[in-house]
Amino acid sequence: QVQLVESGGGLVQAGGSLRLSCAASGTIFSIKTMGWYRQAPGKQRELVAVITESGRTNYADSVKGRFTISRTNAKNTVYLQMNSLKPEDTAVYYCNSIISVVAGNDRIWWGQGTQVTVSS
Repeated sequence: QVQLVESGGGLVQAGGSLRLSCAASGTIFSIKTMGWYRQAPGKQRELVAVITESGRTNYADSVKGRFTISRTNAKNTVYLQMNSLKPEDTAVYYCNSIISVVAGNDRIWWGQGTQVTVSS
C-alpha cells in the first residue's frame, strides 16, 4: 500500500507564508505527477498546483506568482511554498499523486489533508 502524509499547515496572518510537505511511502514502483488540491467550506475541491516527474509545473490562476510547487524525487516528496497568503486561501489542502506499485498500474492516491487558515 501507499501512504501520502502531509505536514506544514496551520494558522497564519494575511501576507504571511507557509510551506506544505507531502511524503509518499510504501510499496512504490514509480511516481508520476504530484500535486496539491484544496477545498474550502462549501466549495468543490480545486487544483492548486501540479508538478510532473520531469519538473514541469502548472498552477491555478489564483495562486500564480505567490505559490511554488517543487519535488524531491529521491525522497518521494512534494512541497508547496505559499507566500503572500490571503484569507481566500483558507482551505484544507490535499496532496495528490499518480503512483504505480507495479509497472503499468498507475493509480491516484490522496493524502488526508492539512488545514491552512489565513486570518485577515
